[in-house]
Amino acid sequence: MIELQHFSIGYKENSLLHEVNATIKKGQLTALIGRNGTGKSTLLRAIAGLNRCYSGKIILDGHDIACMKTEDMAKTLAVVTTERTRIANLRCKDVVAIGRAPYTNWIGRMQPQDREIVMRSLSSVGMEAYAGRTMDKMSDGECQRIMIARALAQETPVILLDEPTSFLDMPNRYELCSLLARLAHAEGKCILFSTHELDIALSLSDRIALIDTPVLHCLPTSEMIRSGHIERLVQQCRRTIRPRERDREIHAKRLTFLSGNTSDAMRVSQKVFGTLVFVVRHVVYFDTSHISTPFPVTSAFETVMDFPV
Repeated sequence: MIELQHFSIGYKENSLLHEVNATIKKGQLTALIGRNGTGKSTLLRAIAGLNRCYSGKIILDGHDIACMKTEDMAKTLAVVTTERTRIANLRCKDVVAIGRAPYTNWIGRMQPQDREIVMRSLSSVGMEAYAGRTMDKMSDGECQRIMIARALAQETPVILLDEPTSFLDMPNRYELCSLLARLAHAEGKCILFSTHELDIALSLSDRIALIDTPVLHCLPTSEMIRSGHIERLVQQCRRTIRPRERDREIHAKRLTFLSGNTSDAMRVSQKVFGTLVFVVRHVVYFDTSHISTPFPVTSAFETVMDFPV
């Protein structure tokens, strides 16, 4: 479990979070969302003990991280970063075995029980058949699964992931986050991951932690949807962003809810709206099929963004 007590963090005069009190529970998958630059990665780094420039307390599994030794942190928390990992000439099982470092002796020698844990971790993410392969010959989705297996081999109650779906296509994004949800529920782990995939966060996560600077709203997913916090955040985007191609026409029926073709909706949205990543991924939640087609992009943008959450 992760607890933030009177937690504040920022850079110089820029306050990202102020006097936050929040709890991330074990046995649940929690998505950390928010606009770019609001401090998602900064918060994760602070929880991981990599950024000590904050006030207040961070409690991991009942212990204040300010008082924890490095070896204790390694047995309490595992981190999966957003960087692409390509390790040539190192087998997947050897990469996963790195997670056993906190438990091996001073020369890092693996014991039979450590090897068993490594193979069990690979099996948990469906990658046991890849144990002897090297990561430089694997896809991004497969490599990300290996890094999650490495975190599982570390056998920590808390796992942090910084945008784990980056570089992945739509099917792999859902598959990976479904895996995280299963691991959280089946193994009772506290899993917190940051993401810009609002559709994934709302459909697969148990709880949503939304950064609306300088506040952190942390609620069950159903309550977050009803709270209006997400709608207000999108309205802020609406006041500051406008589509660049105002004369292009698209078919509204292709911007549909998840029961429709989300992949097409994302592709069309990104083509039309360009860099409106956060807004576009919010738009796919709304069924705009009742709007006559085709219609100008300006109307599409204004009409869709007027829909309630």
